[in-house]
Amino acid sequence: MVIKVFLASSSGSTAIKKKQQDVVGFLEALKIDYAQLDIASNEDNRAWMRENVPGEKKPTNGIPLPPQIFNEEMYCGDYDTFFDAKEDNTVYEFLGLTPPPGSKKIELKEAEQNGDAHTAELEEDEESKNAETDAQDENEEEEEPAEEEEESRKPAEEEEQEEAEGDKVEDNHLVSEEEEELRELEED
Repeated sequence: MVIKVFLASSSGSTAIKKKQQDVVGFLEALKIDYAQLDIASNEDNRAWMRENVPGEKKPTNGIPLPPQIFNEEMYCGDYDTFFDAKEDNTVYEFLGLTPPPGSKKIELKEAEQNGDAHTAELEEDEESKNAETDAQDENEEEEEPAEEEEESRKPAEEEEQEEAEGDKVEDNHLVSEEEEELRELEED
């Protein structure tokens, strides 16, 4: 089975370009075999894509925009449905592919078949909680240096404030104690 991603190589829309890059980058990250079919430079690809996107999936103007994703001849969806599948961690199902060994979906299905579904769900929940705790710990560690920097700034700011308290304003000019003493000595 080959995943077909219909793209426009010369699209003027940055939104379309970003969507195409997102789909292709994600497929590459998962090491899923796919073929890029350009609808901008190949009229046959454009015609095939437009004919094979189901009517209910076409926009109101009737012309589907790239990226459009197929598994051989089976329509999988457009960018929005791909994005939803990505967010729900169901990309393999979206593409009509079997998840690779070791993925959470397979482990959960095997556990359900063995009657250990509740145990598998608990283990998955525990893994999620551990990941959240680790992320919180990292955030707290990042905040601590900022607090230390703030504490080290306070004494310097207090020193400046103390120095400024001894200064006087004469004729709308800030005059330090040292300058005032120099003037007094000069006057004597």
